[in-house]
Amino acid sequence: MHMTPAETEAFIKAFLGSRSRAGDAEILLIPPFTSLDRASRLLEGSDVGLGAQDLHPEPKGAFTGAVSAEMIRETGCTYVLVGHSERRHVFGDTDEVVHAKLRAALSVELQPILCVGEVLEERRAGTTEAVISGQLAVGLGGLSPDEMRRVTVAYEPVWAIGTGETATPQQAQETIAAIRRWLAERFDEALSAATLILYGGSVKPGNAADLVTQPDIDGALVGGASLDPSAFAQIIVAGRGDSG
Repeated sequence: MHMTPAETEAFIKAFLGSRSRAGDAEILLIPPFTSLDRASRLLEGSDVGLGAQDLHPEPKGAFTGAVSAEMIRETGCTYVLVGHSERRHVFGDTDEVVHAKLRAALSVELQPILCVGEVLEERRAGTTEAVISGQLAVGLGGLSPDEMRRVTVAYEPVWAIGTGETATPQQAQETIAAIRRWLAERFDEALSAATLILYGGSVKPGNAADLVTQPDIDGALVGGASLDPSAFAQIIVAGRGDSG
């Protein structure tokens, strides 16, 4: 819940002016609902995509304050987050609700980014893999291989979000490798290898390169650092492993 539409416009103009073309990197901005229409117009013709932070699982109805998948798609979005840790732990979205939202996104050709991750107590108890496997099993339950090819997964260790703490590259790699193993068992090796899996949790310009150069990490879901257009541009450069 950051940035008014005017602030979003200023961010996009500064961001587009502070970075080179993406090259082979895919870049996505995910502003609040109120900024989506303006952001879509500002990003038109650029190499930067647009996503929404959440959606309601129903297509329409008496759900005051909610936003449907179709509403999101018509703003120009191609992606939507489902199951972000704050939706799970602040707003109480269950795995079943996350699954319903993911299905709603797929039904209108939005590409969902399914967020999974453990809290600190689960990490300390050694149950990280079991917790995430459970979230995947429900969140992706019943999906066909074709549907799964439209899903991105993001690993967010909840204990590393907004805390300044970051999973080490080794911890992130181990957990994301476990996610790939789960996908290979549920679908197949080829689909698992093709699925984009991101790391999210206090990603900054100083640690982005070490994280995204791990063999199973395809990119970053950036939180607080993305509020500064210059820092976000630096993260992209670091993740690409080049100088601009």
